[in-house]
Amino acid sequence: MELKQTWEKVLEYATMPLHGTLSRKQRKGVKLQINEGVIYENATIFLEESVVWVSESTDGKICNTYYDWNKIASIKTISSDEK
Repeated sequence: MELKQTWEKVLEYATMPLHGTLSRKQRKGVKLQINEGVIYENATIFLEESVVWVSESTDGKICNTYYDWNKIASIKTISSDEK
């Protein structure tokens, strides 16, 4: 089953476009977790044709992680309960 379109929609919900680029920045207050791995809080996401590229700066270092669309089993979004 092709889930790429579903994953794209989830990632679009959790991010917003960066002006003048093809990249997307995480929305404030929305955390993101792919395949039950690292929880991203302030990442830049690139939705490429065959991979999702996640770039996050931590402790003065940039960490880039690449996910194969076909190997993504789950994406979790975490945000506060606004009541």
